[in-house]
Amino acid sequence: MRGTVAAVSLQAAVVEVGGVGLRVLCTPSTLAGLRVGQQTSLSTALVVREDSMTLFAFRDDDERDMFELVQSASGIGPKVAQAMLAVHGPDQLRRAIAGADLKALTQVPGIGQKGAQRIVLELKDRIGVTRAGVASGQATGTSAAASHVEELVEALVGLGWSAREAARAVDSVTADHDASQPPDLAALLKAALRTLSRA
Repeated sequence: MRGTVAAVSLQAAVVEVGGVGLRVLCTPSTLAGLRVGQQTSLSTALVVREDSMTLFAFRDDDERDMFELVQSASGIGPKVAQAMLAVHGPDQLRRAIAGADLKALTQVPGIGQKGAQRIVLELKDRIGVTRAGVASGQATGTSAAASHVEELVEALVGLGWSAREAARAVDSVTADHDASQPPDLAALLKAALRTLSRA
């Protein structure tokens, strides 16, 4: 998908393609690279259900391919697949699955011990090797006003964490905010996800 970014929220973006605005669900790392009014090129995956068609967008083909691959494991739908990529990047997921790192996999909301074991069993031989030279992004130390805090908590709850866990994580990443600076919500969401993953 190539077009102009028309809007960005905590979980989705609207990209104008040929005069039509398409709403796409994105991971935090993808959203962090989008700016309203700028041109973008995203890899996409269309998930078709009986009552809906949902377009997911990713910063590159590698992230999109991992999203599709993990859904081939039993019990993993698009929501959990997106949460997996929100918590871990594609290379981290490869390492976790190839190395049977159940602790890393169970950091994803919606994946328990048995689910993690099933993912390893079904995907270990298909996961491929970690790409070299891919560095993980680092979240900035920005913060948000009360309304932005509520948005961040809502986004984390939407990814599967409890409201209490989400609120605690958001509080920890917004504690040192300079109130004179506008919040970078995508970076804050990514930082909160890292905090939850370490917990």
